[in-house]
Amino acid sequence: MKNIFGTVDNTYNEIREKSLFQWLEEMEQHQDVAVRGGVKLTREYVQYLKDEVKRLEEENELKAQYLKKLKEKNR
Repeated sequence: MKNIFGTVDNTYNEIREKSLFQWLEEMEQHQDVAVRGGVKLTREYVQYLKDEVKRLEEENELKAQYLKKLKEKNR
């Protein structure tokens, strides 16, 4: 979400992520092996999602640049 200055404010998402990883650290100490295994799986999935978001943002930026050039060319 952009603030009034046009920059992206990720404060809420950073707090959520920090909370998630704190909870995962606590779950690593859980007695149940399945819970501990789920922690590793969750961390890997969160990383996958971050990588996918980054890839999509880069793809979107490339498309935006291409469309901008096409628009300028057609003037």
